[in-house]
Amino acid sequence: MKGFPMQNHVFGALAALAVLAGPAFADPAARTITMSGRGEVKAIPDTVTLSAGVSIQAATAAAALAADSSRMQAVIAALKKQGVADRNIQTAQFSVSPLYANTNDGQAPRLTGYQVTNEVSVRLDDVAKLGATLDALVTAGANQMNGINFSIADPSAQLAQARQQAAADALVKAQTFAKAAGVTLGPILSIGENDNGGPRPLYMAAAPMAALRAVPMAPGEESVTANVSIAWQIQ
Repeated sequence: MKGFPMQNHVFGALAALAVLAGPAFADPAARTITMSGRGEVKAIPDTVTLSAGVSIQAATAAAALAADSSRMQAVIAALKKQGVADRNIQTAQFSVSPLYANTNDGQAPRLTGYQVTNEVSVRLDDVAKLGATLDALVTAGANQMNGINFSIADPSAQLAQARQQAAADALVKAQTFAKAAGVTLGPILSIGENDNGGPRPLYMAAAPMAALRAVPMAPGEESVTANVSIAWQIQ
């Protein structure tokens, strides 16, 4: 029993040494502040992509293929006449599908014909040519349209500006919180870019080809965004 006081003194000394030694092993990066920032730059699109084509129904697959091919050749010729380069015309969809009609006598559906669909993706490097191109497509016999996408061909300049804005936004937020907490910002410990995705393309929903002749097209603006996350050591 007489040994307990000595043990208590030893444990107390060890505890004191642990407290004194603690700061030497502390991680200075543990005192940090992390903020996210966002930047956005708007620009007028200079490129437009559209998908157009021909869908034909006929009693036989051969007849549907022949009719569709003939009209599709006219569509591609019309695009080239508008100055669209071969590299900007790409087949996007081609399908041959049987058509069936339901019977009222409980029998299996009856084959009535075939449908052939052929679509191309077209990129215009001049947005101003969109109206004339749509008119040429309708005139050539295109009866399919699956949307129009306005975009910026090279958004690198806008993205650089957006990144600068995002970093500045994160810094302002960090300074505000640091001041409120009574601390100061130290060196940057890490900085990373979140998923930006580049510009957000603007889409126009599909519309009947015959109705597109009289529809005015307005490209508007596109947004190029950047998102960053920055961590500072606080002092």
